[in-house]
Amino acid sequence: MKNIIVAVDFSNATPGVTQIAVDLAKAFGANLELFHVIEPEPSYTAYGFTPDEFPAMYAFQEEARRRAAEKLEELLTKVRADVPKATSKMTEGSPLRSLLERVKESSADLVVLGSHGHGAIAALLIGSVAEGMVRKSTVPTLIVPAAPES
Repeated sequence: MKNIIVAVDFSNATPGVTQIAVDLAKAFGANLELFHVIEPEPSYTAYGFTPDEFPAMYAFQEEARRRAAEKLEELLTKVRADVPKATSKMTEGSPLRSLLERVKESSADLVVLGSHGHGAIAALLIGSVAEGMVRKSTVPTLIVPAAPES
């Protein structure tokens, strides 16, 4: 095992997911990449609106990008205490599709990600990245349950 991708979403699942991935990277001497996906801003062009008519949405998305980059950098700094050559990557798009593409691009041997356990109804309505990875990934995928919320 040489390359591990850790999908992080900064939820309560992130600390556990990251720790397990760090432990695996150290045990195997593997490269570790923190990977975060920002979902794109909604498009209202189908309804005849232009982006100029929704400046607040644009500002919100820019702020989301800024905060995500900041959190990813903070997490990378922590991870590098144990895995000095760890890297990070952030992209925008569908979380499942983006993660599947990143696995192919990076020649990953393993993907580690969290499961929130929202239940069957939520998975049907909003989908589940973890469930999608189990069905579609071409490499082993380790699903780490989220810590219970206090």
